[in-house]
Amino acid sequence: MEKQNIKTSEFYTIDLLHVAKSLLKRMWLIVLTGFLTAVLGFVLSAFVISPTYSSSIMLYVNNSSFSLGNTSFSISSSEISAAQSLVKTYAELLNNRTTLERVIKKSGLDYTYKELSNMIEAAPANETEIMRVTVIAEDPYEAAKLANTIAEVLPVRISEIIDGASMEVVDSAIPNLEKIAPSVAQYTAIGFILGVFIMALIVVILALLDDTIHDEEYVLNTYDYPILAKIPDLTATGNKKYAYYRQNNNSK
Repeated sequence: MEKQNIKTSEFYTIDLLHVAKSLLKRMWLIVLTGFLTAVLGFVLSAFVISPTYSSSIMLYVNNSSFSLGNTSFSISSSEISAAQSLVKTYAELLNNRTTLERVIKKSGLDYTYKELSNMIEAAPANETEIMRVTVIAEDPYEAAKLANTIAEVLPVRISEIIDGASMEVVDSAIPNLEKIAPSVAQYTAIGFILGVFIMALIVVILALLDDTIHDEEYVLNTYDYPILAKIPDLTATGNKKYAYYRQNNNSK
């Protein structure tokens, strides 16, 4: 007679009803935690985190024929993709150390070229031959000054490297006193959502780790054992069902 190996698997049963009851029972705590973290997000965004401001310039990329080294290029106004590639080339030249050091020296502001590089964003404007350069700083007047300095330095720098290339200033920068970050509303909303999520997760974990027998239905559904007797909860008030009773009084 052949012996068959029977593999037994252990299953962990999750009482979803108990988890839901735990969430409803502690809903006040979940909402309170969300409110407190929302207040924390508001305080951080309004009073702690330094606001940042942006200022932009717009430069027209001249797409006439030019040469770079021994290679000649000819770009017509209809070749938008080629013009966008040219704008990307100019953006790389803008983020060059030499260019940024010239901007810093001419503006008279105290930045390193790495700091300034992280403050600058350059990209084609609406898929055109116009290059938008945006400077983000903690001072709106410094942001505008740096942007206008770039408008003076970058065309000269490009003409030194690429023969026949030129740029024209379409729009100069002005100080923008409306901060772009941090957003008070966004930080407050994120704080509330995080607080609610974290506290709800804690409640769910505690409910899953709770191995206390709360009523006879838990025994019947989990272990399929017969109920021989029930002990009433003598500490309960009102019309509550029979439940597991735990003696907490210490006898002398």
